[in-house]
Amino acid sequence: MKRIKKLEGKTVAIVGLGRSWFDYNLAKSHGDNFDEVWGINAVGSVIFHDRTFMMDPPSRFLDTDDAGGQTSGMKRMLTTGDKPIYTCELDERAKNLVLYPIDEIVADLNCCYLNNTVAYAIAFALWNRVGTLKIYGVDFTYKGNLHFAESGRACVEFWLSKCMHAGMQVGVAGSSTLLDTCIETREKLYGYHRLKDPLVPLMDGDKMIVKKMSELAINQSPIEPQLIGRHDDKTSPVEPKEW
Repeated sequence: MKRIKKLEGKTVAIVGLGRSWFDYNLAKSHGDNFDEVWGINAVGSVIFHDRTFMMDPPSRFLDTDDAGGQTSGMKRMLTTGDKPIYTCELDERAKNLVLYPIDEIVADLNCCYLNNTVAYAIAFALWNRVGTLKIYGVDFTYKGNLHFAESGRACVEFWLSKCMHAGMQVGVAGSSTLLDTCIETREKLYGYHRLKDPLVPLMDGDKMIVKKMSELAINQSPIEPQLIGRHDDKTSPVEPKEW
């Protein structure tokens, strides 16, 4: 397989099945646009997408119930879908399957650390020189549940690091634990978070810098909720920019 030229420099959203995939719906409803949307497994049975990554063989979904709740959605996509599904093996029962370019990607990127489907999708984006990658529904762990975790987070963060090193812009859903995105700003820098005036990271243009918390201009005044009809000067819904 050759690289897909039209993907070079484009903005792609990868949407997984984790809880933070709801952030994708919020992003879309608030005007975010993507050149392509790539679904992980059964996500494509729910949202509009351009490609699906399903690195298990199709027989897992067509012949067994091993995938649990994903089974019915994947069966429908495999037998009636019209979008490409990248996978490890072709099956004559599914006409929209595409063999993942494993030989090319491993050779060109000189790496074979690929232990989950999301990692394959990110590697595909890197290989095709995508410009901006937005990640939703890829969580693996949850801040409020220390007793549950899925394997694969280290591999995904490894590939995101390779993407950033290559100059790709990477964004992660705000509620996701991936790359510690959901961690409060003042808690992100270990050690410094224990100081009375902690250091916090922030963007300065296109560069990442750190500043003391006291140096940030933060409005500490709480915003009073405005109930429609309660205040004479708020008789119609407020515009988002007022908040």
